[in-house]
Amino acid sequence: MKTIAGATALFLASLLRAATSDLPPIPIHRASGPITVDGDLSDPGWRDAATVDQFWETQPGDNVPPKVLTKAFIAYDEKYLYIGIDARDPDPSKIRAPYVDRDQIIGTDDNVAVFLDTRNDRKTAVELRVNPRGIQGDANWNDATFTEDFSPDYFYDTAARITDTGWTAEYRIPFSSLRYPRGDPQSWGIQIWRNYPRDTRYFIHSNPVPRGSNCGLCHIRTITGLSGLPEGGHLVVAPYATATQNARPEAGLGSRLKTESADADGGLDVKWTPGSNHAIDAALNPDFSQVEADVAQIAVNQRFALFFPEKRPFFLEGVDLFETPIQAVYTRTIQSPRWGLRATGKLGETAYTLLVTEDRGGGLVILPGPDFSLFAPQDFRSIVAIGRVRRDFGSSFAGFLATDREVRGGGHNRLLGPDVEWRPDASNRITGQFLWSDTETPNRPQLAEEWDGRSLSGGAADLRWAYTARAPEGFLHYREIGNGFRADDGFLPQVGMRLGEAYAAWKFFPEGLLTFVRPQVSYAYSEKRDGFLIDRNLSPGVIFQGQRNLLGDVELNVGAARIGGTVFRRTNLYFLFQVDPSRRFSRVEVDGNIGEQYDFENGRVGDGVRLSAAVTVKPTDHLALELIGNRQTLDVKRDDGREGRLFTAEIGRVKATYVFSARAFLRLIGQWVETERDPDLYRFDVPRKSGGFDGSALFAYKLNWQTVLFVGYGDTRALLFNGDLTKTGRQFFLKVSYAFQS
Repeated sequence: MKTIAGATALFLASLLRAATSDLPPIPIHRASGPITVDGDLSDPGWRDAATVDQFWETQPGDNVPPKVLTKAFIAYDEKYLYIGIDARDPDPSKIRAPYVDRDQIIGTDDNVAVFLDTRNDRKTAVELRVNPRGIQGDANWNDATFTEDFSPDYFYDTAARITDTGWTAEYRIPFSSLRYPRGDPQSWGIQIWRNYPRDTRYFIHSNPVPRGSNCGLCHIRTITGLSGLPEGGHLVVAPYATATQNARPEAGLGSRLKTESADADGGLDVKWTPGSNHAIDAALNPDFSQVEADVAQIAVNQRFALFFPEKRPFFLEGVDLFETPIQAVYTRTIQSPRWGLRATGKLGETAYTLLVTEDRGGGLVILPGPDFSLFAPQDFRSIVAIGRVRRDFGSSFAGFLATDREVRGGGHNRLLGPDVEWRPDASNRITGQFLWSDTETPNRPQLAEEWDGRSLSGGAADLRWAYTARAPEGFLHYREIGNGFRADDGFLPQVGMRLGEAYAAWKFFPEGLLTFVRPQVSYAYSEKRDGFLIDRNLSPGVIFQGQRNLLGDVELNVGAARIGGTVFRRTNLYFLFQVDPSRRFSRVEVDGNIGEQYDFENGRVGDGVRLSAAVTVKPTDHLALELIGNRQTLDVKRDDGREGRLFTAEIGRVKATYVFSARAFLRLIGQWVETERDPDLYRFDVPRKSGGFDGSALFAYKLNWQTVLFVGYGDTRALLFNGDLTKTGRQFFLKVSYAFQS
């Protein structure tokens, strides 16, 4: 028994072990006077504020003294947390401070981000950015996946100004925007990060960040002394009204557009925080007309469905709780919610979220398979429920996920199972998840062959071990998904398969033009449940970083895939290069593949080129131009020996944004998609040309992210079989929304 108890104690100790910062806590206290948020740090309230004046350059330097001075000041009162920033610069004329839209504050420009771990669990943090113009960018940082998600939006105030010594900024963050546990006094985690792009991109942190650590938040500092904070009761009610007028072809494609009568609509978003660590969101007929259209992707010659990120605000409270190794939750499967209700919070060491909504349908449903996925129209209504709980054990956790979609008229998809993440030390991380699903398909065989009311069931398992240290890193990954497993509320286009992956790399940190070099090799092998190969790929390569935010990736792909019962082999080269040349020519990115490519649709291998390029130009501090171009070609040999160009697919996108101030902007987008094919080289009928054009104009005025005015225009056109471009739709719309706060 003593041996078992000792082993148990060691195991629990490893669960609770976290590589916490060795720096002392930062005691803060209430502001001794008023603070006006105008970017001026001379207010009386800053005189006795806690000061953070120790910073480290963590990239490209290895926790060395920074080249510029940064100071931060922290205070609070009964409603707000205040943070002041003094970012010194030896040459303020070189400060990169364009006027941009919210959440467009990126690595090409000067900015500061404050990470607040208000639950003090080192799992997630609210990330609040500000640039020298006072413009905001906010995100959630998830330490389990090392990702930041800029979809969520928070209420907070900022102001900034450029001075003779650099730039200064002030934050005023309402406690009602944050989620924190009961307790008095409070202790929170905090990290202040400065992005300083000059000859290279410098990362400057308020705490050291050891190279090779498998966690980021575990190194941040702690602030103490927060006392008498509000315990909830905050209410935000945001009604909206829209007016839309559409024009559609009166007699099918090619006919003239007929303008319809204007349509008025309205709805309501409500957020209530009954406690400081709990939030309830409700939405009635939520409107998403202001969400920017997705960037087009080339969909020709693809085996599986393409992924597009979620951008709709209602689904983004506590979004990190839906992130698990198997993507069983993908809220874009909820196509048109009539109403929604969501509760999110944390009780002690247990975090939870529950979402219930009615989906009016529309759009497409993914029909997964081992070799490829198909689509079917979602021509039905359904009730969707998604819930997850996560129990923290120090730097590790265990969770449980359940989803349910009940189709009106018959049919369901129910899924549940546990997941776990164990970090025994700062280098090793083990994650695992098991899910089981039970499905009755809708009885709609006219929409999809498998939708005949049949019953399906199956399991899915995912296990990963990852190791990272200063020089070496690697992982092993295994996944198995049953033929009958379905995740209709997730993004899982491939089922009926087993996957094994291995990866190993070694990191170097030279000085000079290159500041980081990582040679690496990876191998992946997937097969059907009956043992037949799906595909395999060996990929040696190298990733490097350097001055001007240079990023490069070159990999050789040597692989094979089974298509239609035959195994085909192919070899090609993948490359990616990104650089931030200057203040006005802020980013250039090129990536692609050259060499042999699979022709999945016809079962053969050809010679192909895929090239994508993106350029961001800022002619003035108010105007930004984003240019995107994608081109993909595939040359093949037919069975009779004839050679030719199977297809050429192209995408062109131009986005121009003029930002008048931190509150107002005008955005113009034009996007062209075209695919040209040679029908003689296909083994089934295809159109010679397909494609279309989408254009939009939007004026926006925002007091905050929920008090807005949008005025917009949209135009869509499609290519006909004869190659003519015809109008397929036109829309004018207006939206007004106002957030009332208690």
